[in-house]
Amino acid sequence: MATGWEESATAWIADVGETGDFGRAHVLDAPMLARVRGRGFRRALDVGCGEGRFCRMLQQEGVATIGIDPTEPLLDEARRRDPKGDYRLGRAESLDFPADDFDLVVSYLTLIDIADMPGAITEMTRVLQPGGTLLIANLTSFATAGEWLHEDGGEPYFVIDRYLEERGQWSSWRGIRVWNWHRPLGSYMSALLRAGLILRHFSEPEPRGGAPAVAEPYRRVPWFLLMEWEKPIS
Repeated sequence: MATGWEESATAWIADVGETGDFGRAHVLDAPMLARVRGRGFRRALDVGCGEGRFCRMLQQEGVATIGIDPTEPLLDEARRRDPKGDYRLGRAESLDFPADDFDLVVSYLTLIDIADMPGAITEMTRVLQPGGTLLIANLTSFATAGEWLHEDGGEPYFVIDRYLEERGQWSSWRGIRVWNWHRPLGSYMSALLRAGLILRHFSEPEPRGGAPAVAEPYRRVPWFLLMEWEKPIS
């Protein structure tokens, strides 16, 4: 089915720019990079790299990085911004790499875009070296099951409904319209545990900096989660 990414690519590139949108720049980038720095990672795969922003950030940390994405216009922009980078057309559910090829695999806000999430996690685990790390940032299941409502003259409030019902849904903002998936947290955790991975870190990062009025909703609702999983050494 159409996911909206081809049609939304231009708006997406304009929206994230080089520094990223608020959630990336002020919530996720710092804790994501903190899980990478000083760890000695040599070779990383960024699954769903988009326009390549986090690939470039990993390269600045000294990590050789390959980015894959199913959306050609985003890959074109990644190559334009980083001509020496390695950006390839590909899908998370069928990775064109041998087993045990990377010591770091990154899924930065991509699992919500993938219809076959369990298949993608199986593939990301397959290409990860024993002892390697799968680093995941994702929208929380509270966020994907809810919405802000406004009462006349009152403070906005957040309503969560149909939390346990896994479903696809269109998400729209600032000229972008893409198909996302809501899943309860248990669906993600079960898939990761079935893949044989070991949870090493879990957090719900808070905003750091940025305009207070923009940051405030991210403190009222846990918008993102960050997980680090390890592939065991047999």
